[in-house]
Amino acid sequence: MSWINATIPEAVSNFLLYLDAQRGYSPATMQAYDTDLQGLEVFLATRDKSLHAPDTIIRADILAFVADLHRRGMAKTSVCRKLSSLRSFFRFLRKNGVVHQDPCVMLSNPKLPKVHPKVLNVDQTLHLLRAEEGTPDLRSLALLEVLYGAGLRISEALGLNYEDVDFDQGLVRVLGKGRKERIVPLTDTAVERLRRYLQDRRASGADLRHAPVFLDDRGARLNRGQAYTMIKKLAKAAGISASVSAHTLRHCFATHMLQAGADLRGVQELLGHACISTTQRYTHLDLAHITKVYDACHPRSQDTNASTVARSEKS
Repeated sequence: MSWINATIPEAVSNFLLYLDAQRGYSPATMQAYDTDLQGLEVFLATRDKSLHAPDTIIRADILAFVADLHRRGMAKTSVCRKLSSLRSFFRFLRKNGVVHQDPCVMLSNPKLPKVHPKVLNVDQTLHLLRAEEGTPDLRSLALLEVLYGAGLRISEALGLNYEDVDFDQGLVRVLGKGRKERIVPLTDTAVERLRRYLQDRRASGADLRHAPVFLDDRGARLNRGQAYTMIKKLAKAAGISASVSAHTLRHCFATHMLQAGADLRGVQELLGHACISTTQRYTHLDLAHITKVYDACHPRSQDTNASTVARSEKS
C-alpha cells in the first residue's frame, strides 16, 4: 500500500484499505481502483467539487464524468470498468454512512459489442509449446505449460512458490482473485518441464525452499512484462503471426477443454471463475466446433450443402 500518498482523500484511502484487508484484492487491482478514483477527482475539480467531500457528489456529476470519458474517446470497456470502480466505492461509503445517497444507483453501463476470446487452435498451441524444444529455454517452456496445461492467470502462475507444487500428485495450489485458494491438476508435460527447470536451478546451488517458481535473470520473481516478452519470443519462433499473450493460453485451455467434451462446471472450477456466466463466454466456440463437425459428418447436412451448391449453380 506504499503507493497511497498523503494527499489522497480520506474516503478513498479507507476504501483501498478495505479492499486490501477485507476483500484481499491484489496490489494491481487496488492500483486500478485508485487510478479510476483519481480520474474522477481530477474531473470533479472542474465542477468545484472533490472526493474530500464525497457527500456533495450527485448523480449529475457522475453522468457528466461519463460523458467526458466518451468525449475523450475512451473505449466502452474502459468506461464500464471505471463505472464499476465508482459503484464499489460509493456503495462502500453508503454502507459506512459516509454518504447518504449513492450517486451511482441505477446508472447503466454503455452497451458493449460481444467480443469473444481469441484463441489458437490445438495444432497452433502445440506448435507454440514445442517452439524451442531443440535449444530449450526451460523457464519459458515450463511457464507456457503451466499457463496452458492448468489454465492459470498470469498473476497466479508468477505467484507460485516451490511448496505450491505437488510433483508426486501432479497438482498445484493456486492463490486466485480475492486470495481464494484452489487446487488445479497439472499435465504430465507440465510436471516434467517444471521438474527439469527447477532441477537446473538446484544444480546451480539455489535453495528452493519458499522460493518463487519463476525467477528473472537477476534472481527476483518474474514479472508480467518479462513473461509477456518470453511468450512473444516463443510465438515468433513458432511462426504464429497472431498476437499471443498469457491470457491467450488461458483462453485456449478453456476452449480446448470444452471442445473435448469437458463439463462447463468443471471448467469453471479449474479456471477459478466465481460466476459460471464468465465461463459461458467460451461455449460459443464449443458450439462453432460442434457445428463444423456436424456439417462435415452428418449425411443430412451434406445433402443440404449439396442442394445449396446446386441451386447456386443453376441461378
